[in-house]
Amino acid sequence: MRSSSARATDRKVRQWPRILILPVLLLCLFTLNSKSALAAETIITSARMGLSDHYSRITLESHQPIQYELSMLKHPGRVVVDLINATLNQVIKAIPAKLDPANPFIEKIRFGQFKPHIVRLVFDLKVEVVPRTFILESDDQHGYRLVLDIYYPDKAAIAESATNNANITAAIQFEEDAEDRLGDLVASLLKKKPARPDGHGVNPLPKSYHVAQYHKPAPPRVIIVAVDPGHGGKDPGAVGGGGAREKDITLAISRKLKTVIDKEPHMRAILTRDGDFDLPLKRRQAIARKHNADLFISIHADGSPRPHAHGSSVYTLSEHGATSTTASWLAQKENSVDGNLIGGVDIAEKTGNMREIILDLSMSATIIDSVKVAEFVLNELGQINRLHKKTVEQAGFVVLKSPDIPSILVETAFITNPSEEKKLKNKSYQQKMAHAIFGGIKKYFESSPALTARTDVARAR
Repeated sequence: MRSSSARATDRKVRQWPRILILPVLLLCLFTLNSKSALAAETIITSARMGLSDHYSRITLESHQPIQYELSMLKHPGRVVVDLINATLNQVIKAIPAKLDPANPFIEKIRFGQFKPHIVRLVFDLKVEVVPRTFILESDDQHGYRLVLDIYYPDKAAIAESATNNANITAAIQFEEDAEDRLGDLVASLLKKKPARPDGHGVNPLPKSYHVAQYHKPAPPRVIIVAVDPGHGGKDPGAVGGGGAREKDITLAISRKLKTVIDKEPHMRAILTRDGDFDLPLKRRQAIARKHNADLFISIHADGSPRPHAHGSSVYTLSEHGATSTTASWLAQKENSVDGNLIGGVDIAEKTGNMREIILDLSMSATIIDSVKVAEFVLNELGQINRLHKKTVEQAGFVVLKSPDIPSILVETAFITNPSEEKKLKNKSYQQKMAHAIFGGIKKYFESSPALTARTDVARAR
């Protein structure tokens, strides 16, 4: 029979594994907590979005190197970026709000905590794309940057070519929030030189790109139409005898026009204002240019001291004065909205005569296109309403002074005419008006197949 001391020794030996388990468990917990701490170390400090002719760029910045995985999903098409060991912070949550509604590549941006240590960004697509990513090291002005470029398929080869080019620094620079100043725009145009026909000075493209260029049709470019509801805020515009205000009628028709345009494949509309607020005349064209608009349409409702005045009109900018007394008076009325304008001319920003000379020269071609689209729209308006004049009129509207975007002003009807005021207040008639304007827009673009890109003035920005 074993002694009591031997039995006590056995119990101690059996307890040793239990004693060892506790430190091991504590070590595991410490390791897990350490991993959790490491997982939260990558903090996205800045997120930027930009848009060029051929791609959309998303840049994420952090003080630490960014680890990521890029993938694509289909049905529907999505680009997915998984940020490894990243924290889902307010910078990431704010990315969807940075998306421009007119972006031709991306429909929507979503985010979520995909796994405990992975933040997922999902880019829902409008068209077929090819994504490209690269990392920029930190420097004196920036942290580490993850850059995602989303290309049209046939333009991705250009990116591949750029990565082998000694001037890659120029290829990855992208101006964001550039000032929209006419002087800078024109100066850029004057500095721009056309490519030489012999190809000298042009970077050679990979053979695969030339095959894609000549044997694979490029996807249709999205046409952007800027719709400008006239007046707004403290400026009601013309007021009808029944109390209808021009600023309300123009906004209602503009919203309906945007809805119709957005339903058309490869077309998108943006509104210069989508609420009742003051908007300077110059700012309206600046918004259109910021969105790279192909067409600018300002919607108005005419007013006249004569209550029997009636009918729809369409105006374009005149280079040499108004075409009629009515047009002259109307231009003066519309231009007087902006307090910085004297006689329709912005005196405050004049810096010599270069700006005016270049503006006149560059506008000539744009006015020709403006007249074309105006004629199509006027013809469609004549199908639903009487016309005030059977031809397109021209006047010095400041809101139409764009050197790079065909621009027209539509006077839908006379709000000061009791009969037409009643029509303008009717939602069904507003819808007819929107469809008529869209009909003219569509016929214009269908008749101009060569218009697949904006003018060089816009690209020179």
